[in-house]
Amino acid sequence: MIDLYTWPTPNGQKVHIMLEEVGLPYKVIPINIGKGDQFDPEFLKISPNNKMPAIVDQDGPDGKPIAMFESGAILMYLAEKTGKFMPQEPRAKYDVIQWLMFQMASVGPMLGQAHHFRGYAPEQIQYAIDRYTNEAGRIYGVVDRRLADHEYVAGDYSIADMAIWPWFALRERQGQSFDDFTHVGRWFEQIKTRPAVTKGMEILQDQRRQGAPSEEERKILFGQEQYARR
Repeated sequence: MIDLYTWPTPNGQKVHIMLEEVGLPYKVIPINIGKGDQFDPEFLKISPNNKMPAIVDQDGPDGKPIAMFESGAILMYLAEKTGKFMPQEPRAKYDVIQWLMFQMASVGPMLGQAHHFRGYAPEQIQYAIDRYTNEAGRIYGVVDRRLADHEYVAGDYSIADMAIWPWFALRERQGQSFDDFTHVGRWFEQIKTRPAVTKGMEILQDQRRQGAPSEEERKILFGQEQYARR
């Protein structure tokens, strides 16, 4: 059994999708980031960077529980545990890994900044809005060029696709449209039809906040609570 500590954000959803794809049994433990669950001392023992998702696999590699944080590392761990969605042949394996690292280093951080300055920042800073909207468009272009002659991002459907896909589901918040990236649009719709993707995206959706964050949530997500020493 895998304990899944998560919330319905793109980083959580990529792990939801993987767990559904591989069919491992798991238990969802909500980490409501708007209420500050990520700062709970018990959660920090599992995820010292106070970020979700995290997992505890009760049946780790040596038969003992193992805790994992960082969504990309979790995807690699689950792929190696199950032998699925990451090839063993070195050339193909590292193709998947490099696109996974691209998601971790560029897609997530830059699109996350676009979300923040376009939708969450307390004041509209046009320089920041333009910078991250333009960078989001550049990133979409990188993926679009790749998909012009590849069905999936790295060979067959893999953890690289699972990592990128949930972020592109929020394209409107990033100021992007598939009208400008037709190969990405084709790929997105193709993956959207997978049953595991549908199920993974449904996890905790009924608990997701509607509308803008409250002032208290802003303090927790972006202010004093986020930067307090623990």
